[in-house]
Amino acid sequence: MPAQVPKAVAELPRQVREELTRRLRRKKHAFRADDVQVVEPPLLRRAVGASALGNCMEWFDFGVYSYLAATIGKVFFPGASPGAQVVSSFATFAAAFVVRPLGGLVFGPLGDRLGRQKVLATTMIMMAIGTFAIGLIPSYATIGIAAPILLLVARMVQGFSTGGEYGGATTFVAEYSPDRRRGFLSSWLDFGTFVGYALGSALVTVLNLALTDDQMLAWGWRLPFLIAGPLGVIGLYMRLKLEESPAFQQQLDEHEKSMAQESAGSELKSIVTRYWRPLLICMGLVLLYNVTNYMVTGFLPTYQTETLNRSSGSADLLVLIGMVWIVVLITFIGRLSDRIGRRPVYGVSAAAMIVLAVPSFLLIKMSGTWPPVFGVLILSTLLACFAAPSAATLPALFPTAVRYAAMGIGFNIAVAAFGGTTPLVTEALVNVTGDDLMPAYYLMLAGVIGLVTVKFLPETAQVPLNGSQPMVGSRAERQELITTSQELYRVSEQQREGVPQSESSAHSRRS
Repeated sequence: MPAQVPKAVAELPRQVREELTRRLRRKKHAFRADDVQVVEPPLLRRAVGASALGNCMEWFDFGVYSYLAATIGKVFFPGASPGAQVVSSFATFAAAFVVRPLGGLVFGPLGDRLGRQKVLATTMIMMAIGTFAIGLIPSYATIGIAAPILLLVARMVQGFSTGGEYGGATTFVAEYSPDRRRGFLSSWLDFGTFVGYALGSALVTVLNLALTDDQMLAWGWRLPFLIAGPLGVIGLYMRLKLEESPAFQQQLDEHEKSMAQESAGSELKSIVTRYWRPLLICMGLVLLYNVTNYMVTGFLPTYQTETLNRSSGSADLLVLIGMVWIVVLITFIGRLSDRIGRRPVYGVSAAAMIVLAVPSFLLIKMSGTWPPVFGVLILSTLLACFAAPSAATLPALFPTAVRYAAMGIGFNIAVAAFGGTTPLVTEALVNVTGDDLMPAYYLMLAGVIGLVTVKFLPETAQVPLNGSQPMVGSRAERQELITTSQELYRVSEQQREGVPQSESSAHSRRS
């Protein structure tokens, strides 16, 4: 911008300046104290911490199935060949994703009507029940065909609850986060996700190292699932202690829930017809994130044991290293997305996926210790780059009144169609073609789709959420934003009236 523009205005990122200008012109005055929402640090820490902890527990439950897929195939599908056992196990894994959109369609509108906190507490306890039940199901040898049927039912309970989990948790944390730090604070949600994955992987790795194959088949595989009971109680307690998000409270206080007066069917139809463009963007980013996610967390352990003939202990340890690396990186990348924007992080990472997918799998296939480690670390770094900005980027695509429901639609349809099916599809492709680089080609395709999506992604770093007041982390930040808005409003009005910039600058100095 020209040098005469006030420094506070000139230093605003372009997308923030444009959004604040639109809001100020609608208001026809600069921001006042009641126009800016302050989230006190203790409340913010509790909201982010409890959400991340609940997410950690929920994804520990959901993730242990991935690490035990080969063992579960032997327990519940003993009559099939080894390859068919794995495919059958992954088919049951994918079944949970089939019902995820249904969970999103049910929990999303409820979250927009009743509040985010109540629905998140419900999804927490449902996931714990579904996971705990898996640990109690008798084997095929004991009850026959009823065993895989019960496994399928339990997985569908998990999937239904997860349909309302990520969309709700991202919405909740994004609505609590100050605009300047939404990328960093929201990245703690996926930090919790991968800590949960890592804990599940670590537990399965320890069991595989400590128990014999016969002991794992007989009873060892049940232990991670049975832990879900007490974890669910802890997670439920944490989520019941949370207060509703400021954006949702503001919406209630101002009676701006016009869509909440519609029936669920009318609301969903309205979302699809009015917000089809951000829905497609959401689905493209979710595809990029979750194809990579389930390739690393869901498929890679079994790929190593069944395709590369490695021991389950070494395979789980390799994936655990990747999970720990993601945990180390993810909040730093979230902070980076606040500074340089979400689009550069997604765009560079998607391009890197196209280039590095095949080299990564070639490294993973190599013998020795370090080449496979480097291959997994490359994929894990890319996964961290997709995960870190997601919880801040996706909710920002939709207004407050429909945010939870729209996330439930876009996120879960994409995960069901592309993310959860990744282990099943890639395992089937490897078996059919005999080409053990098929997973890399699948990742390259996801990278291409992600790169196209980023082209249409609006930049939302540091921008107030659509339908919500600007959010700040302290009263000092609020006063700073009010002062900046006064300068911005003055410049905006003078530009609209055609006042020369030099006169604008002189008027600003006199004021």
